[in-house]
Amino acid sequence: MSLHILTEQNSIVNNFIAELRDKRLQKDGMRFRWNMERTGEIMAYEISKHFEYEQKSIETQLGTSGMALVKDLPYIITILRAGIPFYKGFINIFDQSESGFIGAFRSDQDENNQFEIEMGYTAIGDVNKRKVILVDPMVATGKSILKAVNYIMKYGQPAKIYVAALIGAREGYEYLKNNLKMPVEYWFGDLDDELNDKSYIVPGLGDAGDLCFGEKL
Repeated sequence: MSLHILTEQNSIVNNFIAELRDKRLQKDGMRFRWNMERTGEIMAYEISKHFEYEQKSIETQLGTSGMALVKDLPYIITILRAGIPFYKGFINIFDQSESGFIGAFRSDQDENNQFEIEMGYTAIGDVNKRKVILVDPMVATGKSILKAVNYIMKYGQPAKIYVAALIGAREGYEYLKNNLKMPVEYWFGDLDDELNDKSYIVPGLGDAGDLCFGEKL
């Protein structure tokens, strides 16, 4: 089990995440989606450094070139709806990978601000003994990720799961660490320390789905 936070090393991804957080720039939905997508591309690239590679011979017009290529492509699963632009960054990089989709949403909060994660539409193929990248822009309480992993297990036992998020909350990360008893790598663009009384990440960036696609009723 390991934790990777992109902003712990200075790179251009800091600019993209800063724009995703900036409430003034968030008014431009196209720019928000584009920043999600290109942050996804960078995270996919960084994750790829941790895969297994094997040497292959490539025939060129003039000879043969040796090249280390990814041994097994990951299976990419995203949580709808907010995950779509972030997922697109991953599929741009792993362009030969298969994909799965899970619909998940919070139930209405009660008087104590408690809620459950409801799971809906699911389309997943065989993930047995495969590397799975689970893409969700925000990991707040960690409950939706835990439920998603339990759903994924119905389709096989992954060799390893990579949880990939733009912004995570430390509380959610600790919850997952304590409740997921399988090989998991956690990848966050940035990791924040707080959740508010409605379980939203602070400072976070707001509701990623609404910022991408408009407010829901």
